Amino acid sequence: MPGRVGSWLLGAGVAAATLFALLLGADTPAPVARGTPAPAFELPRAGGGPSLSVEQLRGKVVLLNFWATWCKPCEDEMPAMERLYRTLAGSDFELVAISVDEDEVAVNAFVNRLGLSFPILLDPSQEVARAYQTFRFPESLLVGRDGVVLERYVGPKEWDADAYLSRIQRLLADGAAG
Repeated sequence: MPGRVGSWLLGAGVAAATLFALLLGADTPAPVARGTPAPAFELPRAGGGPSLSVEQLRGKVVLLNFWATWCKPCEDEMPAMERLYRTLAGSDFELVAISVDEDEVAVNAFVNRLGLSFPILLDPSQEVARAYQTFRFPESLLVGRDGVVLERYVGPKEWDADAYLSRIQRLLADGAAG
């Protein structure tokens, strides 16, 4: 009996070691964090219109927000995002919100109900959200003019508060990447 248990344990140990080696050797993407390039994407706009790509945003300071209609904290932060967007209108700032919802009708109703005027993109497969390693909504990334991530923010924010507005205005005034 002890021989069988020992063989079983040895076999389980070899299987675990093999699985561990496979996981370590897997081609896992580097974290999307401060100092890394923003992953490329091109997504359609809610309500129609031309698609938008990360390459089209190059040269601008961008707040990229991932959200969903079913996410109450996402809804709570949207009015502050709209105020930030309107405050910085006409500058080299762009606010882009990427919905991970599958239902475009629900997204359009949400946008209309809140009177949002900034670009809303559709990522129903969540392919772009996965590329940005976002899974907690809302989650936002501040991206510099050069397409490099400057900050990652998890959770709702008062985007028109002085701290965020001042940071973005400094980036715009510097004319630099970040």
